[in-house]
Amino acid sequence: MEKLRRWAVALARGSVPVGLGLLLWVAIGAGEEQRQETLKALPEANPELLAQRRRHNELIMAALKEAAETDDNVARRPVPWRK
Repeated sequence: MEKLRRWAVALARGSVPVGLGLLLWVAIGAGEEQRQETLKALPEANPELLAQRRRHNELIMAALKEAAETDDNVARRPVPWRK
């Protein structure tokens, strides 16, 4: 009888963290769906703004690539992509 009771207590103690983890996973999953919907509805998500950001990132990456390929101090040089 004592052995059965110890098994029941051990099972209960082991199931509590699993249950809490499952509850947190469900709560975070629901919040993630809501966050995705909110991001889709933002006015900044229009194609024109995304194209501008993509172009800006391309210019930055080109400057970084040039800096990596040269021994000159490119930080002192005027940069064409600076706004």
